[in-house]
Amino acid sequence: MSREKPTTLREAGPGLRRTATHLRPYLRRETPLVAGGMLALFVEVLMRLAEPWPLKVVIDTVIAASGTDVAGAAPGDVRATLTIAAVALLGVVLVRAVAAYLTTLAFALAGNRLLTRVRADAYAHLQRLPMAFHDTARTGDLVQRVTGDVGRLKEVVVTAGLPLVGNIVTMLGMVVVVAFLDWPLALLMVAVVPLFLLAGRETSRSIHGVSKEQRKAEGELASLATETLSSMRVVHSYGLADHLQGRFAQSNGRSLAEGVRTKRLSARLERSTDVLVGLATALVLYVGAQRVLAGMLTPGELVVFLTYLKATFKPMRDLAKYTGRIAAAAASGERVVDLLEVEPTVRDHPAARTAPTLRGDLVLDDVWVSYTPDAPVLRGVSLRVTAGERVALVGTSGSGKSTLASLLSRLRDPDAGAVRVDGHDLRDLTLESLRSQVSVVLQESVLFATSIEENIAHGRPGATREEIEEAARIAGAHDFVEALPHGYATVVGERGATLSGGQRQRIAIARAAVRRAPVVVLDEALTGLDEGTEAEVLAALERLTAGRTTIVVTHDLAHARDCDRVVWLEGGEVVADGPPAAVLTPGAARAVG
Repeated sequence: MSREKPTTLREAGPGLRRTATHLRPYLRRETPLVAGGMLALFVEVLMRLAEPWPLKVVIDTVIAASGTDVAGAAPGDVRATLTIAAVALLGVVLVRAVAAYLTTLAFALAGNRLLTRVRADAYAHLQRLPMAFHDTARTGDLVQRVTGDVGRLKEVVVTAGLPLVGNIVTMLGMVVVVAFLDWPLALLMVAVVPLFLLAGRETSRSIHGVSKEQRKAEGELASLATETLSSMRVVHSYGLADHLQGRFAQSNGRSLAEGVRTKRLSARLERSTDVLVGLATALVLYVGAQRVLAGMLTPGELVVFLTYLKATFKPMRDLAKYTGRIAAAAASGERVVDLLEVEPTVRDHPAARTAPTLRGDLVLDDVWVSYTPDAPVLRGVSLRVTAGERVALVGTSGSGKSTLASLLSRLRDPDAGAVRVDGHDLRDLTLESLRSQVSVVLQESVLFATSIEENIAHGRPGATREEIEEAARIAGAHDFVEALPHGYATVVGERGATLSGGQRQRIAIARAAVRRAPVVVLDEALTGLDEGTEAEVLAALERLTAGRTTIVVTHDLAHARDCDRVVWLEGGEVVADGPPAAVLTPGAARAVG
């Protein structure tokens, strides 16, 4: 598989700005917490600046007490001076420890809150995206973005970003202090900073590019694992385990290789910083000692200078460490932002209103739908279905039957034309109020890995136990559910795998029945069932659709004959519309079969 060109620093900058733009509203909601953390951080910085000075007083006092003339040594009682210095040092350390604790707590809490909100919004955004998006997206990669990539955003904002601000403030404050102590030494100390920035710039560019490749590889790995685990019946039936294991090993190896490259680059930056810090320390120590001997510094001031030197370069070490983490997290941030910037094509417009209680009178007026440009699936379809009518949509595969049915609950919107219910354009109604009045039973009756009661209640959240049981009776499911060990509290396997096909379908019908919707869409709802099960499900569907506007998508002409009308689609156009006896001619039967 060919690799994308590694992202350069210039390309990474806009990516970081995009991430920051999306995170800013979330961070703004945590302003009091972040402000408190920053205040505690600045107190910690002040304590870091104050911490070496008691040591200076002690050294100079001890040297002066030994008979050596030291400028700036504390006069008077040596014991009292040492006691005050020791108490002062203890007080400074205690205040710094408390401030550091409060800083960590505030930033961690802000980060976790931010992370929780971003993840929740990303999950909600995924559910608002249209079926056209989900038909082409890989589930595992989307899961990776919502979980792993969102988690790494915290490193950009809190774990690395905010402490980095404190470290930079500390470094600037200490540079100012040492400049007052001895400006030639201060210049010598900061001389290595340009070298560090140059090395960090080149390495962070490489880390960002490699990190994007690693996150892409991890997304592919998650997608492969998700697809495999959700298709174990096919994997076992066709003996695909070894083949899929090979693909997994290839993706896993790629992820490992990119991860090692990232760690190697980060380690190289950190060790390069250590060398630069060691070089600066050696130079300052040598030149500083010479200046002490020349009487330009006291021994205590040199100790303060060296302590500041160590503390000043600690932010540089942290910056080297955080640079790799920020570059890696920025790659994840771009993946999340890419997802959040996908605009839902089916959504409520500002003037959308709540749908009234609908009768179910449906009209399609010159409707055109395309999945790809210049390849329309529906070509100027016009159709009217009166309230309570049962209409079958038949035709060859790819004729547009399911696409037409999907328009009724606005899983898609037409590219041109309009779909109306009771005279209301569907786009003028809110999605929630419209979809609550449309029940859909699909060919694949997907259930969730929860109790049967909850699965049925998904049709109408808040439904009572009595309403759930009534829906189950309509679906012909009550008896077999009651016979299960835990009845309605029985937890089904993922996608309902612990139930038979007929049982899953009847639970899906119960989920539709509890909705009490005036419009029902049956999209190949009887496909794949054996003869005995089909009869039971067919009876349940008859009860479900009684008195309701019903659209039946089917390739089985026997089912179509039970409808009031049959609409024949070919190439996205209506080629026949009328009573079953008029439309379902022997020639038509051969065409569908």
